[in-house]
Amino acid sequence: MAFDRRSGKGDSEHTSVEPTEERVESEGAVEEHASEEQDPGELEELDELDGPFDIDDFDDPAVAELARLDLGSVLIPMPEGGQLQVELTEGGVPSAVWVITPNGRFTIAAYAAPKTGGLWREVAGELADSLRQDSAKVVIRNGPWGREVIGTASGVVHFIGIDGYRWMIRCVINGPHETIDALIEEARAALADTVVRRGDTPLPVRTPLPVQLPEPMAEQLREAAAAQQAEAQQQSNEPVARRGAEGSAMQQLRSTSSSTGG
Repeated sequence: MAFDRRSGKGDSEHTSVEPTEERVESEGAVEEHASEEQDPGELEELDELDGPFDIDDFDDPAVAELARLDLGSVLIPMPEGGQLQVELTEGGVPSAVWVITPNGRFTIAAYAAPKTGGLWREVAGELADSLRQDSAKVVIRNGPWGREVIGTASGVVHFIGIDGYRWMIRCVINGPHETIDALIEEARAALADTVVRRGDTPLPVRTPLPVQLPEPMAEQLREAAAAQQAEAQQQSNEPVARRGAEGSAMQQLRSTSSSTGG
């Protein structure tokens, strides 16, 4: 649970929209599909659901780092016994960090968004379309923060989005049918105490906010990458081929692992 917070700027500024340098996406771009299965669900309540938070909600930003993993643009609490899996871009730059639990995995990432909000509604529709193209069964239902997108096939991928002040959070939850409910609760608990560090730099809408690893993790990744490359060159005398991490919503993403205590 967060503490030592002050009133967030979003509480007042959402009611009075100011001009912004960022491109505001057109409203109403998402349409519900007539054939789409709708599950109204129940608006599940988390105890003392306050977050996610903006770093500016804290009188002392250093307080936000307490009991949270600092990934630069987001600071997230770690579930007990959780481990980390780092996803790299083609150039070896961290692009996402997955939290691994016995129930599956989830990742929390932040994106630049307009001051007016509403970006998640558009993104949710696009994710639903992508899942349908992968032949997944798609359900859109209400959750604690609004609409959630669920794709079901051999496993389950569950998307939660939250609009903030000039940022949007997207949480991706990926696990088997047997443990998905417990995994969703773990992810929601983490979201409820996540902090976003947006920064003041104007960015195009939907730009991913950068992921920065704590130095001990970054050093572990560098050492692991160097060891893998040396081993590969010793075996074949050829450079190690790296594949991109991009893929559809249901694809397993290529990642490099680094473990840490919960």
